[in-house]
Amino acid sequence: MILQSLLMQSRRLGPKDPSVKRLTGIFVVLVCLSLLVVEGWLTWRARTIQLAQSEVATANLAQAVGQHAYDTIKAADTVLVGLVERIESDTPSDIDYERTHQLLVQRVAELPQLHGIFVYGADGSWLVNSQPVLLKNQNNADREYFKFHQAHPDLGPHIGVPVRSKSTGEWILPVSRRINAPDGAFAGVVLTTIRMDYFIEFYRRFDIGKSGAILLALDNGTMLVRRPFTQKAFGRDISKLPLFRDHLPKAPVATVTFTSGQDGITRVNSYRRLKQYPLVVSAALSKDEILAKWRADAYLNGATVGLLVIAFGLSGFRLIKQIGLRIQAEAELVKARDSLEALNQTLERLAMQDGLTGLANRRQFDTSLSSEFSRAMRDASSLALIMIDVDCFKQYNDIYGHAAGDECLRAIGKVVSDSKHRPGDLAARYGGEEMAVLLPGADVDGAMRVAENIRAAIAALKLEHTGNSTGLVTVSAGVEAFAPARLRSEPIDLVIAADKALYQAKHSGRNKVCISPLNDTSTPEIVLA
Repeated sequence: MILQSLLMQSRRLGPKDPSVKRLTGIFVVLVCLSLLVVEGWLTWRARTIQLAQSEVATANLAQAVGQHAYDTIKAADTVLVGLVERIESDTPSDIDYERTHQLLVQRVAELPQLHGIFVYGADGSWLVNSQPVLLKNQNNADREYFKFHQAHPDLGPHIGVPVRSKSTGEWILPVSRRINAPDGAFAGVVLTTIRMDYFIEFYRRFDIGKSGAILLALDNGTMLVRRPFTQKAFGRDISKLPLFRDHLPKAPVATVTFTSGQDGITRVNSYRRLKQYPLVVSAALSKDEILAKWRADAYLNGATVGLLVIAFGLSGFRLIKQIGLRIQAEAELVKARDSLEALNQTLERLAMQDGLTGLANRRQFDTSLSSEFSRAMRDASSLALIMIDVDCFKQYNDIYGHAAGDECLRAIGKVVSDSKHRPGDLAARYGGEEMAVLLPGADVDGAMRVAENIRAAIAALKLEHTGNSTGLVTVSAGVEAFAPARLRSEPIDLVIAADKALYQAKHSGRNKVCISPLNDTSTPEIVLA
C-alpha cells in the first residue's frame, strides 16, 4: 500500500520532481536494513541467551559434581578418622582384629561407594581389612599413598592416584591417613578405597551431549576420572593443559570458554576447586552442541528474512525505475561537484604543506602564528616558539649532494613532526634547513624540554656528516616564550627573539639549545652535545 501511494504521488508530481524517487529509495533501503538489523539483533540476542543459559547449566553441574565428590571423600575420610583414633588409642596387643574386621565389613556394606577399608602395619603388611577373608603374605609398601605417609608426618587425609586393587583387580581411588605410634613414629596406614565406577555411574546420569565432559582431578593436575570415560585417563598428568595452566591460577571458581587440550573441542567450562580437599571438578558442554539449535533457527529465520528483503527490494527497485531516470544525470553532476570540492580541499591542503618534509609550510606557519598570538593575547596565556637549524647543512650538501640533503631534511622533519604532543602544536619548515615548532600555552621550561628532546633525537639518528665537528648531523635550536601584551608586542617579536637565541646557539658551538636573553636568568644554554 505504501509503495502504491508513492507511485501515485510520483505520477501527480511529474517526472521532473526527484523528491519522490529519492524518498522512495530511502524508504525501501531503510525497511530492508531494518529487517536485517532487527533479525540480526534478535539472532545475536538468542545466541547470547543460549550461551548464558549454558553457563548457568554448567555452573550448576559443576556444583553438583563438586558436592558429590566432597560427600564421597568425606564419608570415606570419616571412617578413617574413627579408625585411626581407635587404633592409636589401643596398644597393638589390645586391638581386637576380629571385631575390627566385622566393623570394617559393616562400614563397607553401609557405604556403596567404598571398595574396601584396609589397615597396614609400618612395614606395609596387611593387618586387617574389610575383605571376607584376609589374604596372607600381602604387602602394600610399594603403593604411592604408603610411601607418602612414610615421608610426611602430616596427619590429614591423602588422596592418591587411581590404582588397580590387588585383591579384586578393580580400579579404585585410595584415601588414606597415617597411623602414629605413641612416640610420633610412623606406625602404619589406614586406607579406604573408593570404586571409580561409583564416579562413572554418577556422571552417566547427566545429559551433557555427545561432546560434553565432566572431570575430577587432584589440584596438582593429576586426573582421577573423566567423562568421556577411558582407563587411560586414570592418573594422567594434565597440569600443562589450559584449565590448570591458564585458568585455575587466576580464580578457584569460574566459567570460561576454551578449547580442550585433550580432544581439541571448544567447550563452555565451569570449574571449581574444593576448599576441604585438594580436588578440582569441571563440567563442560560443547559450544557447537549448545549453539546447534540456535544455528538451525538462525539459518531458517535468516533465509526467511532474506527472501522478504529481496522481494521488497525488487519491488522498490521497480517502483524507483518507474519514477524516472532523470535523477541519474543530476547525481552525476553532484558527483562531479563533490570531486571538484575534494580536489580543491586537497589543493588547499597541499598549498599549506611543505612538499619535501610533510611539515606545515611558511604560509601556514605565518597564519598559525598570527592566530595563536591573538589567542594568547586574549587569554593572557603564554606562547612559545622553537627555531631549529641544521648545523653546517651547506657543507652537507656540498659533500653528499642535494639528493642526500633532501633525505636528511625528511628524516629531521619526521623527528620535528613527532615532537608535537598536543592538538594545537604546529611543526613547520620555516625555510631551507630551518624549521620551527609553535607551542601554544607552553612556557620557557616546557619549550626547552621539547627543543632538547628534538636535538637529542636528531643526534640519535647518527646521520654521518664529515663536514660537522661531531661527525654527525646535529641541529641548534633557539627558544622563546612570553605572554603577548596588547599594543606592546607583535608576532614578529617572538620570531626575532627565538631567532636570536638560535644565533646564540650557532655561535657558541652548535648542537645546543639556547633561550632568548630576555628569558635567561640563570644558565644561558643547555649543552648536551
